[in-house]
Amino acid sequence: MAALRLEQLDGHLSRELQPLYAIHGDEPLLALEAADAIRARARASGFSERVVLAPERGFHWGELAASGASRSLFGDKKLIELRLAAGKPGADGAEAIEAFCGNLPPEALTLVTLPRLDKAGQGSSWFRALEREGIVVNVYPVERARLPAWIAARLARQKQRATPETLQFLADCVEGNLLAAHQEIQKLALLLPAGELDFDAVREAVMNVARYDALKLAEAMLSGERSRLARMLEGLRGEGEAPPRVLWILAEEIRAICRVQNGIAAGRPLAEVLREARVWGDARQSLVGRAAKELPRATLLAALEDAAKVDRVIKGIVKGDAWDELLQLGLRFAG
Repeated sequence: MAALRLEQLDGHLSRELQPLYAIHGDEPLLALEAADAIRARARASGFSERVVLAPERGFHWGELAASGASRSLFGDKKLIELRLAAGKPGADGAEAIEAFCGNLPPEALTLVTLPRLDKAGQGSSWFRALEREGIVVNVYPVERARLPAWIAARLARQKQRATPETLQFLADCVEGNLLAAHQEIQKLALLLPAGELDFDAVREAVMNVARYDALKLAEAMLSGERSRLARMLEGLRGEGEAPPRVLWILAEEIRAICRVQNGIAAGRPLAEVLREARVWGDARQSLVGRAAKELPRATLLAALEDAAKVDRVIKGIVKGDAWDELLQLGLRFAG
């Protein structure tokens, strides 16, 4: 019958409701939301009875035909859901799906959900039957470059907006995981007011889950606040923070300074280099920019060698106390 992209689904459902839909894709959040939209439209149209079929080992495919043939005791219209978690239904399932599509039950709406199939799967006779008799909703992942715009659209739903810098920061935090992004966006609706979101408030809401924020270690290190650095490390250790994460934060800051230093040496504008190195926030940009201009390259390379040694201690390759080595790394750099 037709294929739709996810962004076309709402417009389609506002105009019509077909008897068969198949949601096809590997992005769990978006697939779930597409299914929810179809369910909501079905309920509003009087499909009050719901049958869920989730084929697993021992499943009898005759249940699919039976679900369509049986009439409701109360004469209600029926929503039949077929969840193909494994994707391909096997020979018996393929035959059952083809037969079902060839004789769709009256007074019923069928919703099939399945992960993205390979080329052979999409060319199978049972999948072509779904395409021929129903609407296939293709759910594609959100590309990394489109993620800030996707986050902005989600924020707009809860009457919030953010600068490109803040959107990029959020995209970096979730690394393409839309479920994680969805959770963080919901958190911002609970913690922050409507309107323009302050970058520092967003950063604190998203990242500061402990009383001692590990991400502020780098700030203390670059500011040369040795006593604050020692106090924060001790607090993180007491709270059970994982040493590998602390090391990653410190080492990533040193690597960011190296990247910015390379850009400056190439004659590029500082603001452009900072953005490319994913250094967000006025305070952090100021500290990293200053360090890139002032610190000798040899100091940065020595610090990275120290970080590699701390990594070996954490992994048990070299003897030592991981937290003491982290402190020495931070103190040497801060000094």
